[in-house]
Amino acid sequence: MFETTSHVTGENPAGKTDGIIEARGPDGLLKAAALQSAILNSASFAIIATDDQGIIQLFNIGAERMLGYAADEMVNQRTPAHISDPLDVIARAVVLSRELGTSIPPGFETLVFKAARGIEDIYEMSFIRKDGSRLPVLVSVTALRDADDAIIGYLLVTTDNSARKQVEEQLRWSEESFRLMVESVVDHALVMLDPEGCVLSWNAGARRLKGYIAEEIVGQHFSRFYPPEDIDRGTPQQDLDLATATGRSESQGWRMRKDGSTFWASVILTAIRDPAGNLRGFAKLIKDMTEIRQVDAEMANARSMAENAAIANADFLSDMGHELRTSLNAMLGFAQLMESDSPPPTPAQKENIAKILQAGWYLLELINEILDLAMLDSGRLAWSLEPMSLADVMLECRSAVEPQAQKSGIRISFPEIDRHCFIKADRTRVKQVLSNLLSNAIKYNQVGGSVLVECGERASQRQTECGESVPQRLRVSVTDTGPGLSPEQLEQLFRPFSRVGQETSAETVAGIGLVVTKRLVELMGGAIGVESTVGEGSVFWIELVLAAAPQLVEDEAEAALPAPPPGTGIAPRTLLYVEDNPANLQLVEQIIARRPDMCLLSARTGALGIELARSSRPDVILMDINLPGMSGIKAMQILRADTATAHIPIVALSANALPRDIERGLEAGFFRYLTKPIKVNEFMDTLDVALKFAEQEAGERE
Repeated sequence: MFETTSHVTGENPAGKTDGIIEARGPDGLLKAAALQSAILNSASFAIIATDDQGIIQLFNIGAERMLGYAADEMVNQRTPAHISDPLDVIARAVVLSRELGTSIPPGFETLVFKAARGIEDIYEMSFIRKDGSRLPVLVSVTALRDADDAIIGYLLVTTDNSARKQVEEQLRWSEESFRLMVESVVDHALVMLDPEGCVLSWNAGARRLKGYIAEEIVGQHFSRFYPPEDIDRGTPQQDLDLATATGRSESQGWRMRKDGSTFWASVILTAIRDPAGNLRGFAKLIKDMTEIRQVDAEMANARSMAENAAIANADFLSDMGHELRTSLNAMLGFAQLMESDSPPPTPAQKENIAKILQAGWYLLELINEILDLAMLDSGRLAWSLEPMSLADVMLECRSAVEPQAQKSGIRISFPEIDRHCFIKADRTRVKQVLSNLLSNAIKYNQVGGSVLVECGERASQRQTECGESVPQRLRVSVTDTGPGLSPEQLEQLFRPFSRVGQETSAETVAGIGLVVTKRLVELMGGAIGVESTVGEGSVFWIELVLAAAPQLVEDEAEAALPAPPPGTGIAPRTLLYVEDNPANLQLVEQIIARRPDMCLLSARTGALGIELARSSRPDVILMDINLPGMSGIKAMQILRADTATAHIPIVALSANALPRDIERGLEAGFFRYLTKPIKVNEFMDTLDVALKFAEQEAGERE
């Protein structure tokens, strides 16, 4: 082995001396020996020193631990080439020969060739441990020279390179996996761009989508995929600028293929930055959306056609409903007059009149249900969700159905409902729903049967699949003692025109009412259901969302009550009726003939009605909507704009009975809006309210 001398020099690759261990005197020699011993005995590095022939002269503790050999097994017996992987030695010889332009045989000379010539010599190698396992190492070789600059040996300082190689292998595998994954994607184009927007990589999806192979496109600017008009607008650079500023840009638009064809692309451009925040390039993801866009367009067109068809159907039914109502107005109006005529009709006549009225009101109900269903299908049904008192609506329904129940010999029981119990719903639709359920419970009951109405809160702690709380609801149930429904009938119950119940009832069944009821309840955010037992009866229930009570004026209800009919000791009041249909005019004439406190004027057109209103100044005007020439709404607006007639209450009377028709009429300025066929009692009540209003207006003007 080497002994400590007074002067041993190790040359670094640049030819400069370093690592000089120089002893000057006995004390210096001792210190140099101690320093050398500390270095050589370090366990962190494998230090191997050889003579000029490569025979190992020093094999330190670090080398023993790293390779598993004892120093005695190596010193003066082997060269570092014996513990090097032969394949690595051969590979290094080939590389060096090519690099230095000279033939270098594999062996020890390969390991020290550069160092012997004063060239930097740090390289990676694999050593073979004593147990036969391979150890990746990083080797730094230094030529040892004497005072005369002659090579007397070599120093190999080796570190374990396993961790680094493992990281490199993982990185290589990660990159290779990513490359394979990107390359395997064929339904998306995955393209890497440099900071200027030039193509760096081109996957199989890009080849398939755009028609270029990598050799044709790598290095080209990505703007070549944009249509000329987009390039003129600077769209490619704008996309890069947005991704640079925000980290990401998304867009859709037309893109060009190699053959000149275009496709509709969805593009995501993501900025790639290094840990220091410097822009390294962009990742671009492109998907062909042409077929999806075409399908979306076709679906939108089909949806539009369906909506237009539904609207056209609703308009047709609305117009047809108007015509049917006009005819029914005369039929039901005169039938009601005949029923209450003086002298009264004979029993046979009374029975015939009752049948006329029953058929007429049924036909009116059927028209209303068909129109409601058509409006629901077209999405044009007018409704508004707001807090409303269930007690008030239930009271109105009770007043409407109790006569029907009494006539059929049905006992009906209603609960006491707190007036401060409010639900979030549309008042008109709730009344329609409750009226339908109550009417059905009476129609399809047994003689002498009963109907029980119950109401109660349903506390709910349930949550939807999305974790949202289900609002607390109020349940209203209607129980009858009818024949009940079988499971097969229940399956058909909410289908249009199913006619469930026809077989056990004398009532005519259209099979529409419950369908409309279900749709209305669901539109208001509620639910509907039924439980039935054959031979015992059925329970129909609805649940509606509870709402907080609004602040109400205490005497609001009283303020809205109609005034009593005027006394007979005052001068007759004048009613002007603008109507072009003789039958409708004749009906109103006969109704007013029973009011000694009123006289009737009439006009066949809107223009004549305006002229008559200005000259006669009637107390109340009754206006049809569909008039020849000028519409009733236009005539009303002209009268409203005239100071001489602006104070006169104008009541609409029309066969246009859809909720949106009524809403438009009231918004336009009508005092009230009545629908045909006329219900005589409702008609008279409305006239009384209008006369009271006219009287108040006259008093204020005086």
